[in-house]
Amino acid sequence: MKSINSKEDFLEHLSSLISELENNPEAWVNKSLPEYLESLKNWVDDMDGYYINNNYNIPENINWRVFADMLTAAKMYE
Repeated sequence: MKSINSKEDFLEHLSSLISELENNPEAWVNKSLPEYLESLKNWVDDMDGYYINNNYNIPENINWRVFADMLTAAKMYE
């Protein structure tokens, strides 16, 4: 798993996801926004299992408010 430790790392990751969807959409199961958001919700609900199954530490002290702000702001931000 690539380390993301800064805002710049996170922006690079987002750019990579956008590029992959545009250039290799067949690699994505959830191509529509509703499918993607539903899968994101389901993954967050089950995320501890992902970390346990991959022998990663379960993240602590996640600032959920920041993630909620990002998702809500992206509804209208250009």
